[in-house]
Amino acid sequence: MAPTDQSQRADQPGEEPPEDLHEEPREKAAGGGHRWLVLIYRVPTEPTRLRAAVWRRIKGLGAIYLQNSVAALPRTVANERAMRVLRKEIIDMDGTAHLLGTDVLAGEADVIAAFNAARNDEYEEIIDRCKDFLAGVEKEYVAEHFTYAELEENDEDLTKLKNWFEKVRARDVLSASGRAETVEALERCEQVLEDYAARVYLEEGESR
Repeated sequence: MAPTDQSQRADQPGEEPPEDLHEEPREKAAGGGHRWLVLIYRVPTEPTRLRAAVWRRIKGLGAIYLQNSVAALPRTVANERAMRVLRKEIIDMDGTAHLLGTDVLAGEADVIAAFNAARNDEYEEIIDRCKDFLAGVEKEYVAEHFTYAELEENDEDLTKLKNWFEKVRARDVLSASGRAETVEALERCEQVLEDYAARVYLEEGESR
């Protein structure tokens, strides 16, 4: 059977138009750079679960840390809404939080590189899971497991991968380089599953 472990860092993985037509536009700074949201916060040291919860939320949004307790995201309507909600939650924890909308006057290339590196790490995880998926389907051939139950399980696994990808793609507003390779990996998985499905139909005595 194909692997079903779809661990997803701080959160998890859909539709891929050529130019991401449904991707939310980001704000541009007056000088042609990007507008950024910067959250500066402090949470109580105890209980430690509060700090961990905030860290998971920030990572789940796709934000990067500029330094301890200073997180940044490209400014979009959705990101601003999410950061405002997180700020309120931090304050409710008896912490402090300030949300800024700002330009980067110097060093923006480094910020963009860090943001895209975070997305590429996520894309690489998905690619690794695609390799696991392909290996799992290959095992079905070796074991001659051509049943609807196996097909359904593999289909569910691929759907999880696609959903995971869609979540990463949605926050990849600066078009990280790893996106194209991830799309190719998912397309390969889709084709292999189609071939496996055809074999299942054949073994079950059905035609397409």
